[in-house]
Amino acid sequence: MPGSLKSTSDNGTLVLTLSNPEYKNALGPEMYAAGIEALNAAENNPEIRSVVITGEGKLFCAGGSLQRLQANRRLSPEVQAQSIEALHNWIEAIRTYPKPVIAAVNGAAAGAGFSLALACDFIVAAEDAVFVMSYAAVGLSPDGGASWSLARDLPRALACELLMGAERISAGRLHALGMVNRVTAAGEALSEALVLAARLNTLAPNVLASIKDLINDAPTNTLNQQLDSERDYFVRNLHHANGGEGIDAYLQKRFPQYR
Repeated sequence: MPGSLKSTSDNGTLVLTLSNPEYKNALGPEMYAAGIEALNAAENNPEIRSVVITGEGKLFCAGGSLQRLQANRRLSPEVQAQSIEALHNWIEAIRTYPKPVIAAVNGAAAGAGFSLALACDFIVAAEDAVFVMSYAAVGLSPDGGASWSLARDLPRALACELLMGAERISAGRLHALGMVNRVTAAGEALSEALVLAARLNTLAPNVLASIKDLINDAPTNTLNQQLDSERDYFVRNLHHANGGEGIDAYLQKRFPQYR
């Protein structure tokens, strides 16, 4: 039975829950499509300020269903190519989504589940969470942007250890490496992610979207290009209503009310 993506809201935060308990919240095309649809709807909803992605029960996500992958081997290669394209469309949608996206990881994040967490802007993980790029262990290479994220953010030797050796890595070690934002007590990742989301929800949405664009563009921009972008975003945000509200609130020593 295919999994589903459950959608709820919590004080301005959209919570997307990977739900496929029989297969450890394994991902599939239905989830990819539902994820993109949920983000598109939330982007146009001013009451939604942030998104949290989590897994049902005691773990985040075991990656792709090996049963489905084995069945796809008997079909045209185009079937699996289309499935991966759907996953990659969701990954790209998360990366370019103008509102903050937080992964709340309890338990294991394996394979594409790890890739999904890496696509988010923030990762909040329980102290007993385990991350593993399990592809090589089952005769496969990574997808979901895993090679891009790890090769960019980690020393090459460690990226090779995780991707080639399929070695497990703890939430604590990833936190020390700067890839996990917060480590919580076991079972508390979602609660802490919602606390972080509540903090982000108080900030100006246009500013958060601008910062995300700047961060996404920085690796491929020259310094001059990035300076030009910073100038343009700064001027745009200064003349936005939230710019006036933020400055007024600071000068008047009150809490700003951004829209």
